[in-house]
Amino acid sequence: MTRLLPAIALLLALAPLPALAQDEAAEAISSEVFGPRANVDYAFGAFQRGYFLTALEYALPRAEKGDAAAQTLIAEIYAKGLGVTQNDESAASWYQLAANNGGVLAMFELALYYQDGIGVPKNRARAADLFKKSAEGGYIPAKYNLALLHVEGIYASPSLTEAASLMKEAADAELPEAQYDYGTMLIEGAGLAPNEAEGAKYVKLAAEQDLIAAQIDYATLLYLGQGVEKNVEEAASWYQRAAEAGNAVAQNRYAKLLAVGEGVPLSLEDAAMWRALARRQGLSDPSLDRLLVSIPSDQLAKAEERARFWPSTPPTAETIATIPTTTPAPQDGPPVLPAPTDPDEAPAAPAGQSGDPAPQPQNP
Repeated sequence: MTRLLPAIALLLALAPLPALAQDEAAEAISSEVFGPRANVDYAFGAFQRGYFLTALEYALPRAEKGDAAAQTLIAEIYAKGLGVTQNDESAASWYQLAANNGGVLAMFELALYYQDGIGVPKNRARAADLFKKSAEGGYIPAKYNLALLHVEGIYASPSLTEAASLMKEAADAELPEAQYDYGTMLIEGAGLAPNEAEGAKYVKLAAEQDLIAAQIDYATLLYLGQGVEKNVEEAASWYQRAAEAGNAVAQNRYAKLLAVGEGVPLSLEDAAMWRALARRQGLSDPSLDRLLVSIPSDQLAKAEERARFWPSTPPTAETIATIPTTTPAPQDGPPVLPAPTDPDEAPAAPAGQSGDPAPQPQNP
């Protein structure tokens, strides 16, 4: 299980997105003229604009009074080293304070820390308990992680039914990993009645959110006509999309379609290029090699060259000729060298020795 969403993303989504007030008097005048305004959250406003130390300054007084959102913000600043030295232990401490004050987002982040042993001793049982509390508080990524724990059945009760229920909640909240996993559970009938058409719909939703694993599986569903109408051309386009994102499996499968002209125009050279890219990542396929056994040597060499420069285009004689070159302007007569006694060419005395002192950094 991995971290799905940056914690601060939800904090910023929940918090107002104000402009920082430049002057309290101006704020008072504005209120008098235009009426009262919504409370401005200066800490989150500063954070959003990249003024992390200012955000920390505004958040600390609130955090000391038990404000879970401010405590979580401070934890994020230390977790990512934003304007301060990155410190996992400090981040974990602030997440713990926020979790104690009911911060569901902090519970989730702290669970990840305990799961991986970051800033705290590794404790998966403690992580599972925090995931559960965060999920009960409505935090969607926590529901997804808790669903995975129910599938694993070690630190949560083994229950595919409970996992499917939580997974659906996260999928319907448009979390792509949950959409993909819930779609797979529907196709396989894991924890609920099998429904290939509904499963394919969820896998497609995840694919459209650029989840590469979902793109590959949806392409395969289209190729086989499983849960959707068979469409080899569309399958090829999804394989290509994942291949261009750098996935070796997709590169291999797209190469096979190119090698036989299925769903795409036949091109042995293109197929050989994608095969070379997949091989570069350690994926070899004897069946693809057999499809390409008849490729002419010149096309194979060109494909290998394209793979070397991918995703850029290999340079050609024409493109090389367009590269500007600069040559030094000719000088009249021999170059003039400085005289040995030229004071401007004398070496500077090292700092701390005789001569002018070394320059000191100036405050801006």
